[in-house]
Formats: sequence, C-alpha cells, structure tokens
Amino acid sequence: MSQTQFINSINEGYSFLGPSIVIGCGVYDKKPIPGVQIKIPLSTINRHGLIAGATGTGKTKTLQYFAEQLSSNGVGVLMMDVKGDLSGLAKAASDNVKFVDRHKIINTTWQPATFPVELLTISNEKGVRLRATVSEFGPVLLSKILELNENQEGVVALAFKYCDDKILPLLDIKDFRKVLQFLSTDGKNEIAQYGNISSQSVGVILRKLIELEAQGAELFFGETSFEVEDLLRKDKNGFGYINILRLCDMQNRSKLFSTFMLCLLAEIYEKFPEAGDKASPKLVIFIDEAHLIFKEASRALQNQIDTIIKLIRSKGVGIYFCTQSPDDIPESVLGQLGLKIQHALRAFTAKDRKAINLVAQNYPISDYYKVETLLTELGIGEALVTALSETGTPTPLAHVLMATPSSRMDVLSVQEQDEIISKSELAAHYNKFIDRESAFELLNAKLGKIQPAGNDNPNQESQKQKSKKSVIENISTNPLVKTVVREVARGLFGILFGSKPSGRRGRKTNFL
Repeated sequence: MSQTQFINSINEGYSFLGPSIVIGCGVYDKKPIPGVQIKIPLSTINRHGLIAGATGTGKTKTLQYFAEQLSSNGVGVLMMDVKGDLSGLAKAASDNVKFVDRHKIINTTWQPATFPVELLTISNEKGVRLRATVSEFGPVLLSKILELNENQEGVVALAFKYCDDKILPLLDIKDFRKVLQFLSTDGKNEIAQYGNISSQSVGVILRKLIELEAQGAELFFGETSFEVEDLLRKDKNGFGYINILRLCDMQNRSKLFSTFMLCLLAEIYEKFPEAGDKASPKLVIFIDEAHLIFKEASRALQNQIDTIIKLIRSKGVGIYFCTQSPDDIPESVLGQLGLKIQHALRAFTAKDRKAINLVAQNYPISDYYKVETLLTELGIGEALVTALSETGTPTPLAHVLMATPSSRMDVLSVQEQDEIISKSELAAHYNKFIDRESAFELLNAKLGKIQPAGNDNPNQESQKQKSKKSVIENISTNPLVKTVVREVARGLFGILFGSKPSGRRGRKTNFL
C-alpha cells in the first residue's frame, strides 16, 4: 500500500463531526506524516481504554497529555499516581524547542501551561484525605473485600441488621469489631430473633479485619466522608479539575488499593445520574500501575469490578488502565475497552515474544503494519493506537507520533505540594478528623465499661435519649421512611449511603 493510500485511510478513519482530542500524527514507513492527525472523539471516551508499554517508552507522558486535554475540555479527571510523577500537572513545563518542533509536525501549537490540580490521599501522603465509613460499604461489599464464605457473610449481614435496628453507627473498624465481639458474647440474647452467630466465624472475620488494618485501613475508614461530586469541579476558566490520588506508599498494600477502587467506582455508579450519549464524558479515571487492583484480588472481588466497569459508562464515566503489559488486565475487563494506546514492548525471552504475538492479535488487521514486529520497534513517545469512532466502530490501526504534555514532566517539590494543599477548599473541609459517638462508644457505655462523656451520673433512660439525639440528628423518625431509604440506598452493590449536614456550600455530605 502506498503512502497516499495510508493518508486517505487515516484521514477518513479519524475524521469526526463532534469535538475531539488530537493525540499525535500518523507515521508511515517509520516517518511521521505532517498534518495527518490522529484524534479521539470526546463522545466515545466513556468507553474505557488501555495505555500500555514497557518502562521508559512514554506511557506516563501520554497519560499526562491525555489528562491535560480532558481538563481543557471541561472534563473532570481522577488519576491514581502510584509512582509520584504526575503531580507536575500543577506547574508549567519549561520551554523546549524539541516539543515545539514535534507539534509543528502534528500541526498543533505547543506552549507551557498549568492545570487546576487537587492532591488527594488515602494514606499518609500529603493531600485531601479520602475517607469512607464501614456503613457505607454495606455487608455485601465488605464481605467480598474480606473474602468471607457464605456463613461468615451471614454473620456480617446480621451485624449490620442489628446496628440498623438499634441505631448504632458503624463508622470505623473499631466500631465493627466491637459489634462483632458484643454479639458473640454479652449480646447473644439480643440477637436470638435474628439467628445464631458462630464464635468461629466471628474469629475469622476479626482476623480478616486485622489483615486489612495492617495495610492502613484505619486511615481510610471513618469520617468526614468524601463527596464524589467534588471530582467534577471546574475552575473559573471552565477547566476540569485534575484530581491526583497520591499512592506512592501503596505498592505493597494491594488489598487496600482494591478496596478503595471498588468502593469509589460503586459510589460513583450509585451517585451519578444516567448520562446517555453525551458529547463528552463527565469524569475520566486513570489507574496507573493497574495490576495493583487485580493483584491478590479474589474472584468475587474481580467479578464485582467487572460488573461496575460494564455499567458505569452509562453515567458518563470512562476508566483507563495504565500498565506495562495488557496481560496485567483480566480478559473480561480488556473486552470492555474501546481505546487502546500501545507503546513499545520488549522481547527478551521466548515468553515475551509469545506475549507480544498475543497482544498483536487484539488489534485490527492492518495493511500498513506488521504489528508483531512494530510493537518491539516503537520509539519513545510513539504508540500504536485504535479507538472507537462516533458510530462505535473501531478506527484503523495507526502508528502515532504522540503529542507532548504542556505541564511539568516531573514531581512537585514538598513546598509546592504544601502550597496547593494550603489553598485547597477541599483540604480545609475533609482533613478535619471526626470521631463522633458511634457503635464503639455506645456499646461500651451499655456494658458499663465507660461512662458517656459529660455525664457523671447517667441513668439508662438519659443514655438512651443522648444516643438518639446524637445519631438520628436531622433524619426522619418515621420507621417506614427509614427502612425504605436504607434498603434503596444500599443499592445494587450492597453499599449503604446516608447523609448528614456538611456545613459546606449548602449541600449534604454524601459518602465515598
């Protein structure tokens, strides 16, 4: 096939009516063709995608540029920053003649730019703290995370039911542990109407909780709970915020990472309204080092992730996995992806060569490239790309010279991080630690092991009234209303969502 035929094929395959993002220019016979732009239509970005490639091939910079373009189009972005090299989005890049020349070939303009950034954390990293309560997970999801069997799941469901009926808030892990200990000892008579609890099952669940705590779960479970709607904020220029979740200390805590991701995706699915076919997505989530989600994940947990990914695009949300090899992602997930950006792979062993041949089979047949060979010959900042057109059909496979980011391709200094956090409205709200009266305190008071604060000589009735006031505040006392709201709010994924006054922007605080 001639170069002219290649140009016509690319121009036809990547010509769209609606808004799109230019990600680079086409390459033919290892030479970039000036002005032959490769684009991604905004309307299909919620079909999810994959950005893969060996270390040092430029996939992180592709991720960074993609986030910049989405932000420029008013789309909210959430990025999982495992290596710590995405925070530079908050600062402009230095002038670079090579970048200017590359974009002249692509037929776009390059200049340094900054983007609105929020730094987030679920660990000891600096940033806006993301938290969720045990109640928000619900018994189904919590059981899946703890990898419990059917009998143990029943114990968890019973414990949640008891807490619902007795109005005992489950906010953090110590609350849930206290409830289990109480129901298996002093509270056995109180749960006779629900069923029996095996001490062996309780023992297994408590050990599973210890495993989760060992990975830092005590920093994640609690209040103030994060509102996922805050991921959709825009700045005064209409740019979508790029929310960077800093996970540099998460490499060895894959269970906590999976727990967070599953909770987040389920929360977004429950909270966001149906979007239908829009000109652009509401939110795009980039998961760097995506293998951490699936590493050590049970089959039940993986099935839950599969289900959410299949359904969440209808909410206007796209999910993009960034990893070294497509093999890191389960086939059931790969089958849901519309956009694939494949940087170079390395073939050092027979196993590597076999894997590359399998990867090549996942791409459309091309008259212009021998994909198995090209995958090992791609230069830094080059990739094979195929996307979905506005009609949902795959675009022609293209060898692409990728565009470069306008923001800094390096980490922020500690001082720069502190500056962003000090100016953050979200940090001022969410970084306040709250430990209100909950199941732990109420059950300890009930057993007479501690006295409620501020009451030196309480009686049983005054304790009951105090508990009701602190827990049911601003919630309807109608039992039917509470029952209906509770069961509906748990929703498809077994998560309990509630509300409480947030004192911020006139909204109620929802849950992560």
